[in-house]
Amino acid sequence: MDAHGQVALVTGAGSGIGAAVATGLLGAGWRVVLAGRHGETLHATADASGAPAEQALVWTADVTSPASVEALFGAVRHRWGRLDLLVNNAGTFGRPAPVEDFDVAQWRTVLDTNLTGSFLCARQAFRIMKEQDPRGGRIINNGSLSAHTPRPDSVAYTASKHAVTGLTKTLSLEGRRHGIACGQIDIGNAATDMTSTFGTGTLQADDSVKPEPAMDVRNVVDAVLYMAGLPLEANVQNLTVLATTMPSYVGRG
Repeated sequence: MDAHGQVALVTGAGSGIGAAVATGLLGAGWRVVLAGRHGETLHATADASGAPAEQALVWTADVTSPASVEALFGAVRHRWGRLDLLVNNAGTFGRPAPVEDFDVAQWRTVLDTNLTGSFLCARQAFRIMKEQDPRGGRIINNGSLSAHTPRPDSVAYTASKHAVTGLTKTLSLEGRRHGIACGQIDIGNAATDMTSTFGTGTLQADDSVKPEPAMDVRNVVDAVLYMAGLPLEANVQNLTVLATTMPSYVGRG
């Protein structure tokens, strides 16, 4: 895929899937804004990519803050004058707990990050994409297998990812009149720091603890690059990529 210098913004780009996606986009020729809360990890991602300095913009932002998100997108507009792709990746799982013990503050943190953060970024992206010339762009929301099938002790994360699916559909619908496409990628067990303990055992729906396989995160990057590389008249509405032998998602166990 030749991006011809198109502009992408990736949230949560300092680690995990976000860092891998940002690196993949830089490697494919995109100009990339790497956004997240920790400047040092964002700079580390940009430096490790090997991309020229002028191809990457590091910007510290909190996606739960409307003012911070507005400043982020203002920086994109000032630096490159347009935005062709938003990857809404920033997210948090929260501390696992049964529903009856789940902390309200944790609930709000997870919903604010995973759902409100995606909304705030999409809102700003719409404002840029509908006015720029050439008009339009693409938004890819990072969902989860939890948007379909929950894990135990994950009420806030699961609820937020189901809500992200509703957000994706609404953005896809309302984006039509502006040339904005929106799709969602649901990922199951990509090998990152977040899933590093899965191989030693993870709580299952039957209360057993079993190790779970993980796939190379490059599979996620390739999927995002495919979605991002389509012309705007085509859209991947939903894409699921997962470790083939994950338990408790396809069939029983």
